[in-house]
Amino acid sequence: MSSERTEVQVRAGVEADLEALTALYNHYVRETPITFDTAVFAPEERRPWLLSHPEDGPHRLKVAEDADTQEILGYATSGPYRAKPAYSTSVEVTVYVAPRAGGRGIGTLLYKALFESLAAEDLHRAYAGIAQPNEASTRLHERFGFRHVGTYREVGRKFGRYWDVAWYEKEL
Repeated sequence: MSSERTEVQVRAGVEADLEALTALYNHYVRETPITFDTAVFAPEERRPWLLSHPEDGPHRLKVAEDADTQEILGYATSGPYRAKPAYSTSVEVTVYVAPRAGGRGIGTLLYKALFESLAAEDLHRAYAGIAQPNEASTRLHERFGFRHVGTYREVGRKFGRYWDVAWYEKEL
């Protein structure tokens, strides 16, 4: 077994990433209850989502890529928690890692970069909803200081069954 590790770089997401990011997200739409979207997206349908994450401000998109091949290995975002103005200092965060890149610390690298970039923003709390069960995501969020604040029971239906979502919060 080789001891070489692929170098991973984390950067801001750009429009050129749209197709790869959409393909990665669509894997989770098709194969898992991790997202409650139930129909896959065409890249153009995801363009408004991508463009809602500029390089500055509280709503960011960080992308992890293989430094040699430029293959996207995952992404993390911060976005509006809710639309009403009083929620503006709260963000909802999420991370998606390519299936073949799991267990390599990609999620940790992405969240580290995301939270570093948010440190200077006027933000008070970050929230994360984790469809249950998802031990890997729960461990990742707890490592970053998130604590469980409640669970919505059977809040989403996908693949013919109901799923719980555990909610976590982190002070920023």
